[in-house]
Amino acid sequence: MATGTPDSQARFGQSVKGLLTEKVNTCGTDVIALTKQVLKGSRSSELLGQAARNMVLQEDAILHSEDSLRKMAIITTHLQYQQEAIQKNVEQSPDLQDQLSHLLK
Repeated sequence: MATGTPDSQARFGQSVKGLLTEKVNTCGTDVIALTKQVLKGSRSSELLGQAARNMVLQEDAILHSEDSLRKMAIITTHLQYQQEAIQKNVEQSPDLQDQLSHLLK
């Protein structure tokens, strides 16, 4: 550096010191912004993971419900067969009663 007056060297030093302070402040602000962004990204990842877990739980519940509905459909079919058999027996009951009363005479 060229030799100058002590006053100009002091002003140059102050100028450099001011620029360095400004750069340090800017870097500090950038680090804070970056930290906030990383934390936000981390939270987003947690929320995404929780959503995936919830989706798996819902899928399991849906599969269980489908299985229950299939079983209920089978039970309904069996109950319909039983109802038809009972209905036939009830319809035949008067005929059997007439035959029985005729035999007992």
